[in-house]
Amino acid sequence: MGKESALWYFESVDLYDVLCPHKVKVMGDKHTFHFFKKDEFIFFPDEPATHIYMIAEGRVRIGHYLDDGKEVISAILGSGEIFGELALAGEEKRKDFAQSMDDSTSICPLSIEDLKTLMYDNRELSFKMLKLIGLRLIKLERKLELMVFKDARTRIVEFLKDTASWKGKKVGFETLIPTKLTHKDIASLTGTSRQTVTTILNDMKENNLINFDRRRILIRDLEKLK
Repeated sequence: MGKESALWYFESVDLYDVLCPHKVKVMGDKHTFHFFKKDEFIFFPDEPATHIYMIAEGRVRIGHYLDDGKEVISAILGSGEIFGELALAGEEKRKDFAQSMDDSTSICPLSIEDLKTLMYDNRELSFKMLKLIGLRLIKLERKLELMVFKDARTRIVEFLKDTASWKGKKVGFETLIPTKLTHKDIASLTGTSRQTVTTILNDMKENNLINFDRRRILIRDLEKLK
């Protein structure tokens, strides 16, 4: 994961600052934020894919439904992150849904046509959008591998290591992951149950491998996290 994360990782907030219409002079005057309450949908499967979206505040979960109606969550995104980017790659109708997780979620939409105009004049932006799509593909492939071949404990451990690689901050030998993910959220992202996540995280905490509260997960030593 080290080399891949070094190659693909970028701060989504930097891209948000470049793309948010409120920060682009030619678009700012005609643009408004869209606000969503908890559990409201930003888009549904089969809707036309005409925009990408930037999260100004709050959290959004991305997922899809199986044929039997079961919900599968593929990502939980927070402030500064971008979603709906497959519209740029030719997606005509949404395959996923996007749903607000907080009562004060605010979203910045940007039309694909406006995005293409910005990319045409900005090579660095074009490369960052390529990295964004590449990063999402890597993470989806990684999740599929874990779901198919790994047991519940390994899925959760690898999820922590991957999250540390993408979002963690090194503090000496320790790695701090700022996150609002609940045990239920982690269960949804790893294809396990909330009870299983709670049991495994508590076991790792008792063995001094990690510590956690509602706003962070602290990994004592990534090399020892097995």
